[in-house]
Amino acid sequence: MRLSLRVLSIILGVSIAVLLVILMLFGDVSLSGDMWLDALVRWKSLPAEIVWGIRLPRNLAAVGVGAMLGMSGALMQGLLRNPLAEPGLLGVSAGAGLGAAFAIVFGFGLVPFAVEGAALAGAAVVAVILIVFVQRFPQRQSLILLGVGLSSLCGALMALVLNLAPSPVTRSEILGWTMGSVQNRSGFDVVVCLVGLAVASSLTFGLGKGLRFLTLGEETARSMGVDMTRLTQVIVIGSSLLAGLSVSVAGVIGFVGLAAPHFVRACGIRDPYLLIWPSALTGGLLVLVADGLVRLMPPTADIHLGVLTSLIGAPLFAILAYKSARSWMQD
Repeated sequence: MRLSLRVLSIILGVSIAVLLVILMLFGDVSLSGDMWLDALVRWKSLPAEIVWGIRLPRNLAAVGVGAMLGMSGALMQGLLRNPLAEPGLLGVSAGAGLGAAFAIVFGFGLVPFAVEGAALAGAAVVAVILIVFVQRFPQRQSLILLGVGLSSLCGALMALVLNLAPSPVTRSEILGWTMGSVQNRSGFDVVVCLVGLAVASSLTFGLGKGLRFLTLGEETARSMGVDMTRLTQVIVIGSSLLAGLSVSVAGVIGFVGLAAPHFVRACGIRDPYLLIWPSALTGGLLVLVADGLVRLMPPTADIHLGVLTSLIGAPLFAILAYKSARSWMQD
């Protein structure tokens, strides 16, 4: 199926808008017709608080987090020319999760925005390490190896933090954060998502030439005048910002950044630069759908958003890995 960029963007935008309206109807509290009328007319009523203060921010946060992950995944796959690349590949998501875990262990879980700030700080530390490394070794293979190493290190430190957690309650809070959720999100979280998308878009604006030449190989891109070090640094900064902010808002949500760009490619859009914003819309739609499924499950199931996306994304990753292995054997 081949769709133009405009048609695909319209379809994705309309799908998100329709699903937003539908999911506004569902929640832990069932609203009658009179209560819906109160929500629309009396802005300070309890139904209005449920609809506009709880459900709408949760839905918009799901779209914003998914959009950041989808855009980050498209940037990573374009830079590394690897269809299996995703935001967690360079260790930024793991660093953000580790930062949040440290904040919880040290008792900042009840301090407003402390855990979110610590998650963003953890992502920033990993991003700085990557940027310093890129200045000397801009090759994508070196970047991937460093990212895998940082991700493994952060994972080991996370296991250590869980092992040394002072109480089962603290351990439960850390595990809840690492499993991801957009429940009880506020308008501030939505603003964070919008700011992250705006900043990342401004950083990556004008990188179309570099990303397109990069599809022909690094040496060809350099011969065409592409500054590979700058290109890599800008994409690492933008992708790290998006991944870090997504973890700070919703915890660790896996495989969305992997799946979104592949869906867009399946619709016929191959240009690595034109892929970015449709991937953001696709990521937003995927997380919104996943969060809707979480809400439709019985309360006793207690399935987290990140767990559901991983259950769906892991088989996709295996299929992509299988196809990549077959293509390598044929080459």
